[in-house]
Amino acid sequence: MKQAIQKIGRSLSAMVMPNLGAFIAWGLITALFIPTGWIPNEKLGNMVGPWLTYLLPLLIGYTGGKMVGGTRGGLVGATASIGVIMGAGIPMFLGAMIAGPLGGYCIKKFDEATEGKIPAGFEMLVNNFSAGIIGGILSIICYLGIGPIAEAATNGLGAGVGWLVEHGMLPFASILVEPAKILFLNNAINHGVFTPLGAQQSQEIGRSIYYMIESNPGPGLGLLLAYCLIGKGSAKSNAPGAVIIHFFGGIHEIYFPFVLMNPVLILAMIGGGFSGVLTLSILGGGLVAPASPGSIFAELMMTPKGAYVANIAGILIGGGVSFLLSMVLLKVFGREDSDLAAARESVRSMKAESKGLGFSAVKKIVFACDAGMGSSAMGSTKLRKKLQSAGLSAIAVVHSPVSEVPADADIIVVHKELRERAAASNPNARLVAITDFLNAPEYEALIAELKKG
Repeated sequence: MKQAIQKIGRSLSAMVMPNLGAFIAWGLITALFIPTGWIPNEKLGNMVGPWLTYLLPLLIGYTGGKMVGGTRGGLVGATASIGVIMGAGIPMFLGAMIAGPLGGYCIKKFDEATEGKIPAGFEMLVNNFSAGIIGGILSIICYLGIGPIAEAATNGLGAGVGWLVEHGMLPFASILVEPAKILFLNNAINHGVFTPLGAQQSQEIGRSIYYMIESNPGPGLGLLLAYCLIGKGSAKSNAPGAVIIHFFGGIHEIYFPFVLMNPVLILAMIGGGFSGVLTLSILGGGLVAPASPGSIFAELMMTPKGAYVANIAGILIGGGVSFLLSMVLLKVFGREDSDLAAARESVRSMKAESKGLGFSAVKKIVFACDAGMGSSAMGSTKLRKKLQSAGLSAIAVVHSPVSEVPADADIIVVHKELRERAAASNPNARLVAITDFLNAPEYEALIAELKKG
């Protein structure tokens, strides 16, 4: 059940994450040119609605189709998505998340069924007409059936969250959100659930608190600062660097291992998240578009006029509560870095079980994470610098989504929570699982093996 939920959540977030640049562009236009924006402009403000209604859902539909069926899947997925969009009276993010993968799946199955059976010289004709016919049929089906159903589901979900807001219950969402983040469902929650809801609310009132429920960097900052002061061993020495990466770089995954080493600290994260959302609810905080990555810079850039005090207060109060709770919990329940020691032991076991990959032939190392833009980008940069220092600069180090690891990857470096997905994405590559993005002992072990050749 847990794996099924994780798979669905990651699929939803994977459709949104690659398109966050478009969401941010839409948010900037909204913040600047709507009647309550920084530079109100009626003509430019007219762009806001079409972007939200057509462009963003179509991008999601194309990405979802491409995930399943490649470029042709993206084409059919976008074609099917326009039916959902036209069949509903609200922005159809949820509908596009259904129609896109459906289109990709249908064209993929058609291609599999006709492989090797198309007469020579008719390939382009069959490919073009099959995509057009399947896309057209799906568009009609989505217009008449899926669109109204997705609209009802979206309205129902929005009404449920609206009920929480009206009754002052939204802060209690942190009881679910914070533990789910530690299980690496942060992108699924933020971009699979809160981003679509936030886009609709932002269009209506010019900002949305939903964008800050998961992305608020305050709780993670408080936890890491507590480790800086009273942490033990390597956790304490690594915490200052993690503060910079988390708060200014916006890569929240950096603090997850610090919670996993002392699981009781999840209470501090829930307390920080609860207090931050409560502050934002009382003061009327929110963002005009997703803050991704969730750094303080992105939060401030996406803050609309008149919401700076509320948003900064929500971040600081969330961080302060998390800091105080983390201090108390570390004092009472803090323990040594047992998980880091276990990670080092797993490295030794993995080396012993290795079947002897020819390291002299290694040309490409891929650092993979859920979306391929956050922790993997940071990890690849760090590993690349270590390889250069070791005289191994000829080895390419790149980052990618864990579901799209390049076929020519010789080694995949991935967080242990994602190792099964990495292995499925490229079963031929050597897998190196880590637990600490900032200072993983696996980096040094890998470099030592590479130098031995």
